[in-house]
Amino acid sequence: MTTAAEPARAALVVDDDDIFRNRLCRAFAARGWEAMGAADGPSALEMASQSSPDLAVVDLRLPGMSGLDIVQGLRSLDETTCIIMLTGYGSIATALSATKLGANHYLSKPADADQILTAYSKISEGSPVDSNAPAVPSLARVEWEHIQRVLTDCGGNVSQAAKLLGLHRRSLQRKLAKYPPQI
Repeated sequence: MTTAAEPARAALVVDDDDIFRNRLCRAFAARGWEAMGAADGPSALEMASQSSPDLAVVDLRLPGMSGLDIVQGLRSLDETTCIIMLTGYGSIATALSATKLGANHYLSKPADADQILTAYSKISEGSPVDSNAPAVPSLARVEWEHIQRVLTDCGGNVSQAAKLLGLHRRSLQRKLAKYPPQI
């Protein structure tokens, strides 16, 4: 919690998933942060230009403007903002792209407020941040990420995604009903 002498820190959460974004904003607020949420790139950059956040949590895949573009925009607005990239499509290539463009760290979804704030604290202290992704993800995790990519590319159409994946629609629905496997 912040004290009277210590100003509240501000966090910007950029994610197109309304439930996840609102839940993360509430979790930051419960921990003494001023939290703002944005569903897309232009509104996130507008919010950041009006009041520069201490921490920005940006989803990689967003409609229109990608998370990597938002990272560049946030970095050009304020070099001191700590930017943490979140994605359900974790890979070494996107992690490298995010950090080259100015992200301070990269976390795979599902990530909660405690994981994000732990990474933020370590970055602020100058300590190394342990990556939450091992060098080789499990086969189940790779399969889950591939299914999610295909489903996203099909606009959420389960029948079309099942056809592209060579699965029966019901089999795909059963796989989608499960929680993502741990990395």
